[in-house]
Amino acid sequence: MEGCHPVDRKFSDALMSHKLFQIAVILFCLNASSSNEYPGNVMDLKCISAPNGTFPERDLVVHPPCTEDDIPHYTAYKVTSAPKIDGKLDEAIWEEAPRSSRFRDLITGAETIHDTRAAVLWDDTHLYVAYWVEEPDLRATLTKRDAPVYKDNDVEFFISGEDAYYEFEINAFGTVYEVLFIWEEAFVSGGYDTIAEFNRNHRKSRAFNGVGYTSHPRGLRIGYWDWDLPGLQSAVYLDGTINNGKDRDRGWTVELAIPWSGMTVLARGDGRSLPPKDRDVWRMDFSRFNQYKEAPPAKDSGGWAWSPHGVWDSHVPECFTYIHFSGKDMKSKM
Repeated sequence: MEGCHPVDRKFSDALMSHKLFQIAVILFCLNASSSNEYPGNVMDLKCISAPNGTFPERDLVVHPPCTEDDIPHYTAYKVTSAPKIDGKLDEAIWEEAPRSSRFRDLITGAETIHDTRAAVLWDDTHLYVAYWVEEPDLRATLTKRDAPVYKDNDVEFFISGEDAYYEFEINAFGTVYEVLFIWEEAFVSGGYDTIAEFNRNHRKSRAFNGVGYTSHPRGLRIGYWDWDLPGLQSAVYLDGTINNGKDRDRGWTVELAIPWSGMTVLARGDGRSLPPKDRDVWRMDFSRFNQYKEAPPAKDSGGWAWSPHGVWDSHVPECFTYIHFSGKDMKSKM
């Protein structure tokens, strides 16, 4: 953004927290001169528009909006027997799999009123993902595939590649919503324009600029709202009665099996191995969105994630959880 400058590294090192650092950068950018040079030892930081009108004259946030030290790291162990995809998560491999920390508020990182956790496993053919979702009042309305299930209480999962990322959403009815996004800047240089299924003139493809964080340095994405990941399997299991406010429910669980063969578009940008190799690291995002909020004084945004983003937007791959793939059998970790 015009008027933004690098920030002196000595100044940044002196700050006690990332939040203070963000405030300092904002104030620095707001008061910077129009010069394009700043003397001394510098660290490049991008100052970009914030979506929600926090500042009256110029809204600025540091990119990325999350704190690197706060992004979780998780080891996904390999399994020798595939789970049955029924949503129940009652098999031994899920009982033994390490679970995530409790999801926190997407924006503030604060604790949330209900517990949500996730786990990841894999084998040579599939990636397996599980969610445990505490929910005292199970609700869902949408039943048509690719309906906007984010208008219900839903669970969401993202996988990031170098040039593209995949979004999956599901509600308590098991209704699935999928989108593939390709970064505009890589569309031609990465050869995606030569692939027929990614024709930009397709009726269900359009430019996308994020949700609440609309000034990502990489710019626009091209979204394909009719793209389905080949071979995807998904299931939910309800521990309660859906759409019945007269009783109290325990929650629901979600189970996914995603074939590596369906992720070739995600691997195209950097040539990553499918399936991954031992010690490969991918970025994935795990979240849930609710049509309710915890009562004040809690500052519940309604979106909760394993890795908080600092903004109202899941579409920030730099804030995704680090998934470290281990070629060791999960039983070897015990």
